Amino acid sequence: MNICVRHLFAGYGNKKVLEDVDISFPSDQLTGLIGPNGSGKSTLLKCIYRVMKPSAGQIFVGDKNIGKLSYKESAKQIAVLAQHHGTGFDLSVEDVVLMGRTPYKGIAEGDNAEDIAIERSMEETGVADMGSLSFIQLSGGEQQRVMLARALTQETSCLVLDEPTNHLDITYQLQIMDLITSRNMTVIAAIHDLNIAAMYCDHIVALQNGKIIAQGTPQEVLTKENIKALYHVNAEILMRADGRPAIIYERGDKR
Repeated sequence: MNICVRHLFAGYGNKKVLEDVDISFPSDQLTGLIGPNGSGKSTLLKCIYRVMKPSAGQIFVGDKNIGKLSYKESAKQIAVLAQHHGTGFDLSVEDVVLMGRTPYKGIAEGDNAEDIAIERSMEETGVADMGSLSFIQLSGGEQQRVMLARALTQETSCLVLDEPTNHLDITYQLQIMDLITSRNMTVIAAIHDLNIAAMYCDHIVALQNGKIIAQGTPQEVLTKENIKALYHVNAEILMRADGRPAIIYERGDKR
């Protein structure tokens, strides 16, 4: 299911963050949002998953304006892995993952759908043996995988991720990205690691000062010119065997 953002403006108080962002995120593809800190990536995601109300513009999931849906209905369409999920859950890991089924409470799911969804997501994210542990006693990386399991347990057609590989070591970064891309879902992810974006994204959107400055395939967007404009660093672009770019940065004292 595609997500469309139409002429979106958003900010905090008098501070403008997003200015006339207009974009469609393709169905069943992974779109990566890149850009420096403060460029508007997280703000855009927050508007999509409705923890922030834009000052103008509309967002559609399929043909549905999410602003006109109940929060319960929009939670059946979009699952979220936020950048900051806190450490205040005095709950077991299994109970945290179970929270992903909240939008379906009151619905007779049948066929043990809840148990199946929980078991599958915990197995896929590598937390199946942590079910009885306290969430607040886990490491940052373990918490991140639990929260992804919660999002996958929601069984939505769209997934929004704000820095999904945050706190994860390289092994789990690759495993989690492999898992995300193996799902038949529309995924929008804010990604700081440009090489992760290059390896996994079908579509990349570059934001700077709240505006889209480039979008397209990794090969089209991850150029040395765009990287210089976005991050003020020099980079060399090599090509992997699969045709995707690999980025090598030059040291700061060689700018």
